Amino acid sequence: MKETASSFIAKSSVKAADLDHREKVNFNIARYNKAVPFGKEQFLDVGLARERAKNIKWRTIESLDQYLETFESNFTAKGGKVLWAETAEEALQHIMRICNEKQCKTVVKSKSMVTEEIHLNKFLEKNKIESIETDLGEYIQQLAGEPPYHIVTPAMHKSKEDVAQLFHEKLNVKPGLTPEQLTLVAREKLRAKYVQAEIGVTGANFIIADTGSIAVTENEGNARLSASFPKTHIAVTGIEKVIPSFTDLGLFWPLLATYGTGQTVTSYNTVISGPRQPGETDGPDEMYVILLDNGRTNILANAKQRESLYCIRCGACLNACPVYKNIGGHTYATTYSGPIGSVITPQMRSMKDWKHLSYASSLCGNCTEVCAVKINLHELLLENRSEAVETGAVGLPEKIAWKVWKKASLNRKWMNKGSGKTKDWVVNNLISGWSKHRAALHFPEKTFNEMWKEKKG
Repeated sequence: MKETASSFIAKSSVKAADLDHREKVNFNIARYNKAVPFGKEQFLDVGLARERAKNIKWRTIESLDQYLETFESNFTAKGGKVLWAETAEEALQHIMRICNEKQCKTVVKSKSMVTEEIHLNKFLEKNKIESIETDLGEYIQQLAGEPPYHIVTPAMHKSKEDVAQLFHEKLNVKPGLTPEQLTLVAREKLRAKYVQAEIGVTGANFIIADTGSIAVTENEGNARLSASFPKTHIAVTGIEKVIPSFTDLGLFWPLLATYGTGQTVTSYNTVISGPRQPGETDGPDEMYVILLDNGRTNILANAKQRESLYCIRCGACLNACPVYKNIGGHTYATTYSGPIGSVITPQMRSMKDWKHLSYASSLCGNCTEVCAVKINLHELLLENRSEAVETGAVGLPEKIAWKVWKKASLNRKWMNKGSGKTKDWVVNNLISGWSKHRAALHFPEKTFNEMWKEKKG
């Protein structure tokens, strides 16, 4: 869809020139960069840890159907219910059915990118159900009427002054509150909702096959409250989040913490294996896990792109990407931004409509360098570009331009024809959009071939 690409370029141009935005983002990423080396100190060999994690994910994804069935069998044995959703719409219908059964009026949600992917808040709002984000960053974004800016830190683009002004406008508190005071305001507002809510919704950082459990990682404790206070708990997760064994958490939890926030381990790490069991004093009466496909099997079927399903959503590639740091998360106009989003979005949604994201990269390779599970992200971006060409997803002007370029490149007489000024005019004016966002090209008056002939005869 041409509008998607043109809109992306227009928003990128505005954001790249916004120095205030750049200052806020670079400030927050600088804090992240300072913390990560300390987190890495817990590993004797961080490279080996990343390699082992990649190998585990490789083994799991190659036998994904078997591991998912093992999870379902073990989870249902403890009274949990597994629902499969091929599309976002199917997942939303599952949730709506449960809400209707429970006569739900209020839902509390912990941070979950998958629920952002299916636009759960908008869906519940349309159906007159209040949905409250309980993660502080997500709560800020909900108040602002914005989607998350970043996979891990949803409000990275806002300063403490921005948040104080937002709370003043939306919650009628005094202007200029400190971060500590703002947190207390949010806590007071949100704590009451846990008791009111009939249903709690979370995501899952990992699906554990051998114990039939989900693992949730957080720093605020809100996910635990969302999963335990309401009578019904719904966990929505992508099918790629599965890992074989409970013992694998000993590797994945520290990696996720270190590459996500620079911590050795996050503050709250919870394993949930179903609804409240006989003799237990807390937990929900019912628990559902919705396993979402929504284009993931498209990636699974693509042998070259399958590696992108190894992602553990640590967000390290976003923090390392020079493009992301300049244009920001909202410019991508999709749930998953940055390098990983540029790889998986065209595969999950539409190559024709979203191929432009794969070109929004300098191909510096920094994303691959910092990936917690060593996904070759810059190579996958190139694979997307190649696939776009092979499937005919590129536009007619681009096809003509490259055809002419190829024809000329294979014919020395054509390459030597015309003056440098003529070539300048052809490339900078006839090739659609070349000089709109780039400096104009300037060709020499003579080619190297012509100069060599003159010198050597």
